[in-house]
Amino acid sequence: MKKAVCVISGGMDSTLCAYIAKNEGYEIVALHFDYNQRTMEKERESFYKICDKLGVKTRLVLDVSFISQIGANALTDKTLEVPKDGLGAEVPITYVPFRNGIFLSIAAALAEKEGCEAIFIGVVEEDSSGYPDCSESFIKSMQESINLGRATKVKSQIKMPLVHLSKAQIVEKALNLGVALELTWSCYENSDEACGVCDSCRLRLNGFKQAGFKDKIPYKNCNKN
Repeated sequence: MKKAVCVISGGMDSTLCAYIAKNEGYEIVALHFDYNQRTMEKERESFYKICDKLGVKTRLVLDVSFISQIGANALTDKTLEVPKDGLGAEVPITYVPFRNGIFLSIAAALAEKEGCEAIFIGVVEEDSSGYPDCSESFIKSMQESINLGRATKVKSQIKMPLVHLSKAQIVEKALNLGVALELTWSCYENSDEACGVCDSCRLRLNGFKQAGFKDKIPYKNCNKN
């Protein structure tokens, strides 16, 4: 069976990518990163539940806490406030410098070791927080560099099936594929009840609203939709 590394954060987008990979006939090698983000334990819990749901046997959780030592982002630096005023024109403080570049470099090493012909990552360019490392051009450049640096002749394709989808389209596609979205977690700040007002929560809620479905995860103080 063909194999693929799936970078699974525990969020909605990466989970849908893993379902797509399975639907396309790939044996999934699941990869998750702990980088001392605010909701690290919750995201890891979601990762394991998603792997269980998909029947993934090979799963790896890596400590990349050096990312938090670099800092410069509100996800790992608790002296910085997570913005709750909605998305603006500039890249927000929740952007973790070169995070997807780091994740893909490690995923490439795992893919080479496991003999995987594909790497799935849930980047979204069209309807996201404007992170530069979520663009199609960036991912394609990473693919070229990764394959130039491989010891084997087998190349890996970085698949980004969601890159041009809106959040509403992602919700619709996920529900059509039977994705257990209630197991996923998107909130940047809370691990028990989603705040409902950080950028990630706003994007998620807006996606559900536009798609005409109700989000089943708990939200702080009230049901947001």
